[in-house]
Amino acid sequence: MTYHCKLHPKHPSTQTTVPADIYLTITGFKHYYGLQPFRIGQLIRCRKEPENVYDDEAICCSLPMLGTVGYVANSPSTTAGGTMSAGRLYDRVPKRFYVRVCFTSFTKIICKLEFGTLAELDRRMKEQIERADN
Repeated sequence: MTYHCKLHPKHPSTQTTVPADIYLTITGFKHYYGLQPFRIGQLIRCRKEPENVYDDEAICCSLPMLGTVGYVANSPSTTAGGTMSAGRLYDRVPKRFYVRVCFTSFTKIICKLEFGTLAELDRRMKEQIERADN
């Protein structure tokens, strides 16, 4: 199943056909805060890092107040089966986007790409933070 989605809010007329469900793997979190910051259903902010010296298709995953919590997996040894690597995802997403945590394991976080405008997703992220503070 595919549908049309406005991925680039600065160019609202730009539409791209993408699969309805895109999953990705977050890895490298052991180098930051481990599994602690990840909760099922939680939004994670993602940002392309073309200046990354290790991977020019790097996509950084972060949370407000913590900063970087991991990276989108980009090699066969770190990408979970059924998920897209950063390289396959890179040209399909805007510079900044959001994903939602679906599953966690000791070595991988499986997330689903969230669709919507950045303003809407930023608002949802703010609400998520406010709920966590209460």
